[in-house]
Amino acid sequence: MQGLRWVQLSEQERNDFLGDGGTGTLSFSTEIEEPPFSLPVSYGYDGDGHFYFQLSLPDESGKADLLDNEVTFVTHAQTDRGWRSVVATGRLEDVTDMDYDSAAVQGMWAVDIPQVDVFDRPREEIEFRQFRLDPEKLTGRKEVESDS
Repeated sequence: MQGLRWVQLSEQERNDFLGDGGTGTLSFSTEIEEPPFSLPVSYGYDGDGHFYFQLSLPDESGKADLLDNEVTFVTHAQTDRGWRSVVATGRLEDVTDMDYDSAAVQGMWAVDIPQVDVFDRPREEIEFRQFRLDPEKLTGRKEVESDS
């Protein structure tokens, strides 16, 4: 009987899986009695462990109030070699107003953040801020076949 088990992705496997961008879920920590504030997002990845996000912060969303909280970012997909997932935790760094020659802004320009249109008006009418996640913890897992 064959089953499945999970093992850690190597750094190269993790980087190959993440590519230079995709989609996932970003969750902000909240009060202890409250669930995390989670939202689907597009991300860019620079291959050096940094994730980049463009977030809209409308007043009614509540996101702006959570920007200083710890976050968890998760992305997963079924590949031709089975399921893969990556989890990154840390705090977001606002890079919107940083100097263009800073490493964070240069990293932002080097990634490909997919533009997914989920807004009630054209994207060009929406203000976005750019953020970087330099994870305190970054893990990846992959599915492998097991003989057990």
